[in-house]
Amino acid sequence: MFAIIRTDGKQYRVAQGETIRLARISAEPGDAFETDQVLAIGGEESELKFGKPVIVGAKVQGTILQHGKDQKVIVFKRKRRKTYRRKYGHRQAHTLVKIDKISAKAPAAKKSVP
Repeated sequence: MFAIIRTDGKQYRVAQGETIRLARISAEPGDAFETDQVLAIGGEESELKFGKPVIVGAKVQGTILQHGKDQKVIVFKRKRRKTYRRKYGHRQAHTLVKIDKISAKAPAAKKSVP
């Protein structure tokens, strides 16, 4: 079973047991990660189910493994013939999350009132 989740304005395809890299989350390693922003769920046997915009009752749970930084991105600006040069570096922070469980509960049937 796999799911498509939304976090920090980005979408990720996740499956149970996978490790994904997300933007930095303010939690400690070993803490639980949970999101209900599940856009789609599918699997080998079942068909792909889309939400409008999210699937009600669906959750993805995981564990935060570690925090880190990406490789440095160098930004270099210059203007010709003016001796203007600027060099900046940036390392984006990220968090590794191991997906433990994908669950999708069917919404409860509405009771008809006589």
